[in-house]
Amino acid sequence: MIALLIATIVCIVANASIAVADYAHAGFVLKNSAEVHVPARTLPYLATLKLAGAAGLVIGLIRVPWLGVAAGIGLILFFVGAIVAHIRARVVYNIAFPGLYLLLALASAVYLAHVAVGA
Repeated sequence: MIALLIATIVCIVANASIAVADYAHAGFVLKNSAEVHVPARTLPYLATLKLAGAAGLVIGLIRVPWLGVAAGIGLILFFVGAIVAHIRARVVYNIAFPGLYLLLALASAVYLAHVAVGA
């Protein structure tokens, strides 16, 4: 169970960090979004979704586990969409990144569901 807690903390930090990079229009973010045909003008909206997910996980850890579960599910759906975007654009050389974020989101949702049911 400690591994899932650590994965949840890593998920929070990773999503908050990449959201900041999205807001800043970091070069690697712009390059990747162009490759997968995501317009740069949408980056702030995508960053807000990632940051909301990270914030929801924090609230889930501190006070309301079911909110954390919902945030985890939201991040799962987000990164499934990211993987689909990579596959549709045939950009698979860096698909491991959204895949890793997806795994972290899955671990977070499982951990917080476990906390929420009191198991």
